Amino acid sequence: MSATLIKDVKDTFIEKFKTKPLLIFSPGRINIIGEHTDYNDGFVFPAAVNKGIAAAIQKSDSDNSTAVALDLNSTIEFELDKLKPSKEGSWENYVFGVVAEIQNKNKIIGNFNIIFKGNIPGGAGMSSSAALENSVVFGLNEIFNLGLTKHEMILISQKAEHNYVGVNCGIMDQYASMFGIKDNALHLDCRTVVSKPYKIDFKEHQLMLINTNVKHSLSDSAYNDRRSACEGVSELLGIKALRDATEADLVTIKDKVTPANYQKALYVIQENERTLKAAKAIEENDLELLGSLIYESHEGLSNQYHVSCDELDFLVDQAKQNKQVLGARMMGGGFGGCTINLVSKSEAKSFAENASKAYKNKFKKECSVYFIELSEGTHITK
Repeated sequence: MSATLIKDVKDTFIEKFKTKPLLIFSPGRINIIGEHTDYNDGFVFPAAVNKGIAAAIQKSDSDNSTAVALDLNSTIEFELDKLKPSKEGSWENYVFGVVAEIQNKNKIIGNFNIIFKGNIPGGAGMSSSAALENSVVFGLNEIFNLGLTKHEMILISQKAEHNYVGVNCGIMDQYASMFGIKDNALHLDCRTVVSKPYKIDFKEHQLMLINTNVKHSLSDSAYNDRRSACEGVSELLGIKALRDATEADLVTIKDKVTPANYQKALYVIQENERTLKAAKAIEENDLELLGSLIYESHEGLSNQYHVSCDELDFLVDQAKQNKQVLGARMMGGGFGGCTINLVSKSEAKSFAENASKAYKNKFKKECSVYFIELSEGTHITK
């Protein structure tokens, strides 16, 4: 969590609205393994991180509500009873969506002001959107005493994403951001929405992110297409979700689906298995196995699920050339964003430098390296 971020939103809020706000910090997340399994009712392995969204929020006496995206120097005023989505890609849809979904639950909220600012790199696949949604719902729950549980709040955030942003996301991002535990990753069952925390201490190794600093435009539509492909295969199998399928089940309908959709479904089934094996590997402190599962995950994301890109594949190949990197894969929805790397602490700096140099030579642009800490979920701060 950044004290500077909190101070910025607090000072700006007091200056603009002449009153003291409630301050919320809502983190972004990483995911060790288990990608695109959440909307298939599967398992994922996320953790909240020390980068996120700081929000200052308070009730307003005026006739409308105001939201300010400090990073973007952008302000919007709106009326609570006249909400509708703005054009695609507008930041205010995250705010409007949360407000609309709270109202859909017959909860009464009054006018409010909110100012927020983040330090999650845009397009990094670290779920700045879930962090923002959670900060809004958490803040409104506090100032209007709505009595929502954290579980109810993350479902509101998820529905905001579906209905106002247009991304048919699973529950992982909102869950990890809301329920994060310091120094822990959460092995989450996305069907029951119950997780088991695992204390992460990789001793001589650490997790490191390398951001490609690209975001290919395919991402949202491709995400929804893949979700729809998975649902189609589940329907053919007569099951609720791919969580319930085995590789043997999939073979029985091979002639009824396109080869591309067969591979996508196969990837999801295998990734789910990998996520369960990864939990066991962490329990047994078998980092070699964890690393190889992470590499396998990338292989599947790139060659079966087809959500990687040249920049991500290049960074994973750089990792494979270094024996001190036990595993690497793309993280998040895909088509850009970060790789997550399990690397020896003694080698991390030189690996980061060498990979960055090779990346710049190849793509004529910089990548960015982040050393992250696993942190607490959405909370009130001072």
